[in-house]
Amino acid sequence: MNYKTHHYKNHHYKNHHYKNTQIKRICLTTSMIVASMSLVACNNNDNDSNDPKPQQIATNTNLNFTILETSDLHNNVMSYDYYKLTEDKSFGLERTATLINNARSESANNILLDNGDTIQGSALGDYQATVNPVKCDETLGIYKVMNDLKYDAGTIGNHEFNYGLNYLNQITGSQFNVDGITASASACKGPDFPLVLSNVISARNNQPLFKPYKIITKTFTATTPEGKTVTVPLKIGIIGFTTPGIMQWDKKWLDGKVTTAGAKEMAEKYVPQMKSEGADVIVALSHGGIDTSPYSPTMENASWHLSQVAGIDAILMGHTHQVFPDASSKDTRLDQAGIDKVNGLLNNVPAVMPSFWGKGLGVIKLNLTFDGKKWVVNKNNTKVEVRTIQNADKTFVAANPRVAQLIQAEHNATINYVKTPIGTSDFSMTSYFADVGDVSAIQVVNQAQANYISDYINANLPQYKDIPVLSVSAPFKSGFAGGSDYTDVAQGNIAINNAADLYLYPNTVFAVKIQGSDIKKWLENSAKRFNQINPSLTTPQSLISTFPGYNFDMFTSADVQYEIDVTKPIGSRIQNLTYKSKPIEDNAPFIIATNNYRASGLKEYYNINSTNVVESPDANRDVLINYIKAAKNLSLTNNGSSRSWRFVKVKTAGPVTFKSSANKIDFAQKAGLTNISVVNNDDGSNKGLADYAIDLSN
Repeated sequence: MNYKTHHYKNHHYKNHHYKNTQIKRICLTTSMIVASMSLVACNNNDNDSNDPKPQQIATNTNLNFTILETSDLHNNVMSYDYYKLTEDKSFGLERTATLINNARSESANNILLDNGDTIQGSALGDYQATVNPVKCDETLGIYKVMNDLKYDAGTIGNHEFNYGLNYLNQITGSQFNVDGITASASACKGPDFPLVLSNVISARNNQPLFKPYKIITKTFTATTPEGKTVTVPLKIGIIGFTTPGIMQWDKKWLDGKVTTAGAKEMAEKYVPQMKSEGADVIVALSHGGIDTSPYSPTMENASWHLSQVAGIDAILMGHTHQVFPDASSKDTRLDQAGIDKVNGLLNNVPAVMPSFWGKGLGVIKLNLTFDGKKWVVNKNNTKVEVRTIQNADKTFVAANPRVAQLIQAEHNATINYVKTPIGTSDFSMTSYFADVGDVSAIQVVNQAQANYISDYINANLPQYKDIPVLSVSAPFKSGFAGGSDYTDVAQGNIAINNAADLYLYPNTVFAVKIQGSDIKKWLENSAKRFNQINPSLTTPQSLISTFPGYNFDMFTSADVQYEIDVTKPIGSRIQNLTYKSKPIEDNAPFIIATNNYRASGLKEYYNINSTNVVESPDANRDVLINYIKAAKNLSLTNNGSSRSWRFVKVKTAGPVTFKSSANKIDFAQKAGLTNISVVNNDDGSNKGLADYAIDLSN
């Protein structure tokens, strides 16, 4: 709960208490009248209730209630692709809202929670944060919709920090006690529901940035041993955790202002405290995935370890954009001890992750029995599932029209913004075949970054003017979400939405000074994108690993040349690495233009000791837009065909395959990739993907 709401509620406590008392009396009366006809629940949300547990609850009274979760919405409120300026029914909170309403119609005993990465990730989010910033007395668009859907609580993901602490402080209606935040008499407008986060700590006062947890009292219906319907209060404790990686990824905003603590340590600290304050059930909002490796307070995905903390009754997960439970998952990480990917259990604790962008709704149906003193969760009668917005016949659930009404002004303004023209191109810039060598959607990004850093150094840092400036970038859209999840900027006019398609994230431009040996380390890490291929196998082998495409950094310069040998193990794949036709010396200095995320994680993830030369406040996307504006007319020769890398040639006994969007072989041919062929135009995943083959000997 934010300060403003808390102050208001305490100031008006008597009236608030009276109203809730009357509601409870009405609820009790109503439930007794209709008990013989149907289950009812008044479901008032008394956030400040400290009422003792009623003693009249009969032993063995049974209660069912449903926990509903959204996660990683990334400000995809509408089923609309702002980069392609078209409806896309495969995502959007407006469709998840239909799932929410359907689930509520099944069970009046429910609670709706959000797991973070809520405010960033779409052009709508960027528009409200950086183009036409939401004002203090205005509610952020997605929060306006979530208020209408009556969310009960939420937590904070790593991407909430992308726009800085000032913006986060404002739009969440907070009063952060951190350096750089100007104290004000009252908080700005935030969501109507509380946001909890236990493991991000203010460096100023060593206290959590947000309230670490919240205990919410819901009025539910239950069934006595005699079969009578009764109304009972249930105190649900909500605690939140985010990934400590924020300290690397958003270092420029957070360094010196906040620190992070381990999720497990914070759970062990606060769960007993929540129990002592009367929480009947405790739900952990863990913005992290599943990792069974040895625990570390800085680990990115700590949910499995959280499940081992006594007192947690359910875990809602996110961050890794997966579906859990998923009985058909081929991810071997879900086959580890303590993980039940069929029934949705982590060390026997119910756990769910509902995909991303509003594609699914996490549902945990808990069954509780009152043992005379406390409510006990019956694990054997608990059901976990993810409901998706895609129907079995490949259609999608209808959108809730109320959502579009609420967000229409912001939606239209975003569309107008992204239509702003900035230049032209005589070629298509796509990432359909970036994994196998097409740089049409990557080279212009590298050019923009390198140009920006070179200009900055020449103007401000003469001590670095003799060091070569290079740039790396990755194909940010590489099919993870299906056949539509690729960059595709058509030949012709280029607008802002196209630049946003070329550079998906609101990162800022950084430049790091490294040495030649570090370039090889960097590229070896990028080459994790590929599985190790056995040339003697006659059966098909998949070229692409689970390593994310957005981490597949590459050079696109005639000055840098290298080969990737996919028959070699990880760490020994980069061959014949040269700069201006000469082998790169291990101690030769280079300056690499990249983004704040990558620069901040080089030590931890790449084992590279780098020096930050430039830490720009300018977004990579804005730098790209300005570069295109200056260039005016992009050409394939100058801006889309300079390929630095190739596969080491090898003849394989069987086919080597990869996936991309269906019916796109023409783009491979336009990029000069003559060794690509179509295996089939439908891989059977119902995601618009096709199977392609690559001849590595050619």
